[in-house]
Amino acid sequence: MDLVIASNNAGKVREIKQILGDKFNLFSMADVGLDMDVEETGSTFFENALIKAKAVSEATGMAAIADDSGLCVESLGGAPGIYSARYAGLDQDDAANRRKLLQNLSDFPTEALRKAHFATAIVLYYPDGHYVEAEGKVEGYILPQETGTHGFGYDTLFYCYDLGKCFGVCTQEEKNSVSHRGRALRALEQML
Repeated sequence: MDLVIASNNAGKVREIKQILGDKFNLFSMADVGLDMDVEETGSTFFENALIKAKAVSEATGMAAIADDSGLCVESLGGAPGIYSARYAGLDQDDAANRRKLLQNLSDFPTEALRKAHFATAIVLYYPDGHYVEAEGKVEGYILPQETGTHGFGYDTLFYCYDLGKCFGVCTQEEKNSVSHRGRALRALEQML
């Protein structure tokens, strides 16, 4: 099956291709000549994933797969949540988002107060309008400083309980084996 990955995030595209690449013919939006940004106006990860998958499917006439993911920190009321990619502002980058997160957690010194999880919702949207959805989650906590250089987003701050180490020092294969996105993609694959 041919699928367009409805994302301009190179890290997400890479992970989806690594996890599903041997089972589907995956194309980035650039591969199919699509240059668009889909506004995420939903109030949940699922709603945003559906908005993106539907828009890209309608624009290309192909099945599209989209995810919306985020980091949810308990002491911050679930923030940054659906705003994870733009936590420090629309014109900011991953480094600015990490700095803001550390600043907002500066009064929370213990692991118990820094509990967090990554969550994702995946939607596979078909041109005929039907879709399949899956979710994934991984638990951990936020480290007081960046560790490692691997991954993207908040990976260098997230200590994963399942792996017993920070995503920032994991290989891509290690991260994909337990990550929120990996779990959601494998659940989606089983449904198909």
